[in-house]
Amino acid sequence: MPHDLHPRLLRGFVATAETLHFGRAAQRLHVAQQALSRDVRTLEKLLGDALFTRTTRSVDLTPAGRRLLPQARRLLALHDEIVNGAERRPLLLDLNSDVSGPDLTTDRVLERARAAWPEGEILARFLGGLAAAAEELAAHRLDAAFGRFAGLPAGLRAQLAQTPVRLERVSVMMAVGHPLADRPALRLADLAGHPVDVCAGNPATTEWADLGTCLLRDHGLTPAAPYAPPVGVDETARYLTRHGDPMLTTVGGPLIPGVVNVPLVDPVPLTLVSLVRRSDLRHPGLSALEAAAAELGAREGWLSRPAGSWLAEADAALLAA
Repeated sequence: MPHDLHPRLLRGFVATAETLHFGRAAQRLHVAQQALSRDVRTLEKLLGDALFTRTTRSVDLTPAGRRLLPQARRLLALHDEIVNGAERRPLLLDLNSDVSGPDLTTDRVLERARAAWPEGEILARFLGGLAAAAEELAAHRLDAAFGRFAGLPAGLRAQLAQTPVRLERVSVMMAVGHPLADRPALRLADLAGHPVDVCAGNPATTEWADLGTCLLRDHGLTPAAPYAPPVGVDETARYLTRHGDPMLTTVGGPLIPGVVNVPLVDPVPLTLVSLVRRSDLRHPGLSALEAAAAELGAREGWLSRPAGSWLAEADAALLAA
């Protein structure tokens, strides 16, 4: 038996064997009759035997075709059992955030996807950042994740696929006692003399540190010394109070007691959030996430770039592509 026998060829054979008519079999499979005939000829060539006798008036099975029919049915049944079983398993998704916020992209897309796919299950977890999640994706221990794809190492990007979801506005969060905390918005120039924490001490979020490094470099600003990253609302509040440096984040992020989230302007910096997945993944949960992101994005203009905004060159190239 050849090793490259595609289930499509067997489906074409079984449909033709059951109808004994190429036209009706093609209609059942929703394919062109010419394509079905070609698949049957390919199968006969692979097996080295004729499966049908054909005349201008009739089609009938040969002895080899009659022997193959029950085997093909069993093989297709097993194939469908495997595929359907894979689709019934939960989709494992990394949210790229361990807390919720009023307008977090991940929360909104996940909520919409779960509503659209109530018969399935999407299990959400938090691995600390897209850099950490990407390693799990490549190792097939995770199915999908959200984050800044352009900031991943080239080797990891080559193993994964992505769908742009949203251009998020970048902001800074800081303790309420910080000298800049009472501003409704901060010009990037206002951060001069105030080192900005870009989470450079976190190996799980190197894609975010890359964005922060690009932003600060382009505007002549200073990054803060890298520290071990906090986890959770309480630890983040304590961290910001203790170290004092504004931390780069996004507008609409988590609400943390004792901490303010201040938008950046002049220009408005943006980051491109993508839905990242294994390129070979086929799963109804993934389809639900993609559809939810597309619906929300179209309704709210998530991928529309404001005039005069700042976007890292790598993100701009990814968005254009």
